[in-house]
Amino acid sequence: MNSNDYITFALGKGRLSSKTMELLSQIGIECEEMKDKDSRKLIFTNEEKKVRFFLSKGPDVPTYVEYGSADIGVVGRDTILEENRNVYEVLDLGFGKCRMCVCGPESARDLLRHHERIRVASKYPNIAKDYFFNRKHQTVDIIKLNGSVELGPIVQLSDVIVDIVETGSTLRENGLTVLEEICSLSARMIVNPVSMQLKNDRIKEIVEKLKGLL
Repeated sequence: MNSNDYITFALGKGRLSSKTMELLSQIGIECEEMKDKDSRKLIFTNEEKKVRFFLSKGPDVPTYVEYGSADIGVVGRDTILEENRNVYEVLDLGFGKCRMCVCGPESARDLLRHHERIRVASKYPNIAKDYFFNRKHQTVDIIKLNGSVELGPIVQLSDVIVDIVETGSTLRENGLTVLEEICSLSARMIVNPVSMQLKNDRIKEIVEKLKGLL
């Protein structure tokens, strides 16, 4: 099986992959194998359409696409910004909308306003660094956390956090609020630069059909 005959998609596991498959099925790209929830397969193929799919953890999707293991990836914009891989972002799929924000107790607003040296906890250290150093020109200490970053200000590990905000209810429940918005986020389609040249016609067709749908 020559991989050049196929278009390979890497999809972030969970809600992202099911929403993507819904969209693709509307433009005639389906994969019956993926509907089997008990399947232990790692790669799913539609021989007729010459497309393949595999699921991975979100942060790995841009890596698979950059190195050409996948031609196309679908992942949240937060992951694209954090991983900063060499990929083309070709389409905003419009679902999974949320915002990347600086959050903290109301009392931290002055620290941000006066550009004080503060501690920032985040699962997204690269996004936090870029925002504070390159856009705000504020010196901060960035602490990477993997779990509930809201804990940072509560246990005085950090003054503020940088995190994704959907409804803001978790923040409110913990006495925190959105202090500054960094950027808006949603699911995006990314493409490997080499695939963009070698498989341009097929990739362009998929992108154009999805654009028409959206």
